Amino acid sequence: MPAASDELDVAAPFEGDLTDDLALALRLADAADAVSMARFDAPGLDIRLKADASHVTEADLATERAIRGILAAERPGDGVFGEEFGAEGTTARQWIVDPIDGTANYLKGIPMWATLIALAIDGVPRVGVVSQPAIGRRWWGATGLGAWTNGADAPRRLAVSAVSDLSAASASFQSIGQWDDAGELDALLRLTRAVWRDRGYGDAWPYMLLAEGRLEFVGEFDVKEYDVAAHVPIVREAGGRVTAYDGEDSIARRSIVATNGVLHDAFLDLLGRGTGRGAGATEQTG
Repeated sequence: MPAASDELDVAAPFEGDLTDDLALALRLADAADAVSMARFDAPGLDIRLKADASHVTEADLATERAIRGILAAERPGDGVFGEEFGAEGTTARQWIVDPIDGTANYLKGIPMWATLIALAIDGVPRVGVVSQPAIGRRWWGATGLGAWTNGADAPRRLAVSAVSDLSAASASFQSIGQWDDAGELDALLRLTRAVWRDRGYGDAWPYMLLAEGRLEFVGEFDVKEYDVAAHVPIVREAGGRVTAYDGEDSIARRSIVATNGVLHDAFLDLLGRGTGRGAGATEQTG
């Protein structure tokens, strides 16, 4: 199945105008929001288990279909890689879509879920939109165009924090169980003991809090390309850094570490993934 390149050089220079692509991504998010909100917290929502034991709802399927329908009409030469219907077409320009990131929250009526839309060019996510319609929030960014969120009166440009000391940093992680399953529970404990504050804020939202300058670290395991591609341009354009847990510039290694940039190497060292390979570190398992 074609997907984003294993070797994601997020720092590679890019020459081109992504204005039209970003505008399309925002329109895709508008269409997705209309579909997903129509069934959110609705009685009788059809919910099924997939082969991997994760949930899928009728809204997941309908939302991805809506996005694919617009792309088929307006970008017929582009490829698409979505969580629910897989990959088709070229990977030179590939839209990467998670129709509802946080389906477990969605089906419980918890408003912390999002639609993730990214455009990867030659394997590198260059456009990203994260839309959380249940709380009225949206974030977007594209290489060279900055990172933004919807403000009260006008879009507000995003910038990561300037925190440069681990002891003053705030960190978010998906769950203790997730880190334990990855064999990284000791690393998580080192992380929580080193930072000022640690919380689990959910799926997409922590990366947006990072881009807004409210967090300094987000880390996850067992993530697919469609779980993280939309975050990359937003975090990078806000001044942050994104790698896999082993420090590689890839979204295809089933892990992610996003930081405010200035602390990235320090976090990797603390976790035992940097050049210093922190005390008590174990070898990468995932």
